[in-house]
Amino acid sequence: MNDSLAENEVSLSRVEKVYRTIRNNILSNQYPPGHQVLEPELARQLGVSRTPVREALIRLEAEKLIELIPRRGMRVLPLVPKDYLQISQAISALEEKALHLLLSLNPGRDVLQPMADAVREMDEAMQTNDLVAWAEADEKFHRLLASLCGNERLNLLLEMLRAQTYRARLILLKLRPNLEASNQSQKEIFQAVVNGDVEAVEGLYRSHRQRVLSEAMALLEKYSLPHI
Repeated sequence: MNDSLAENEVSLSRVEKVYRTIRNNILSNQYPPGHQVLEPELARQLGVSRTPVREALIRLEAEKLIELIPRRGMRVLPLVPKDYLQISQAISALEEKALHLLLSLNPGRDVLQPMADAVREMDEAMQTNDLVAWAEADEKFHRLLASLCGNERLNLLLEMLRAQTYRARLILLKLRPNLEASNQSQKEIFQAVVNGDVEAVEGLYRSHRQRVLSEAMALLEKYSLPHI
């Protein structure tokens, strides 16, 4: 490997590390909506030069997680109810397509085992009323649904869209009265996938997403949340 290529790989890995760190800080609310910071300060906090920070921020702006403001650095974008509605509608359409693609592959139980594990983890979290663990297992279930469908571009789009609503889902999760209905729906959807029942999967998934979205929009209105 020549020196130039080695330097490029180090640079790329540094950008990726900075990107993931900032992204995780946004999704975990360490950088809450509206949080603003200058690039030099961000570089100092992360212990890197401004170049990887700038490249990482460009990626995050493309994902609609931040906006870059000249001479004022980055600002974490809040999510207003209209945004949440539109992104959720897009996720529903793409995930339904992902389900169809997954079923067309006729996956065996070995392929679906990680999804079965996620369903089991959701059940276990329900029994202990651990909302954080349930949210993590639910997120795993949806990531697997996208990654196993065989369409890499669809998977990337869903990953980007779900990241945009991640903080909102965590907030709304704590406001919802209970998760039993959602937990049961996920189990039924998964069982229909195991059975290879396209019609059942489609009906169960649409019903589940419509109910979850209706609950979310009702909560946003009830608590008059201008952004999340």
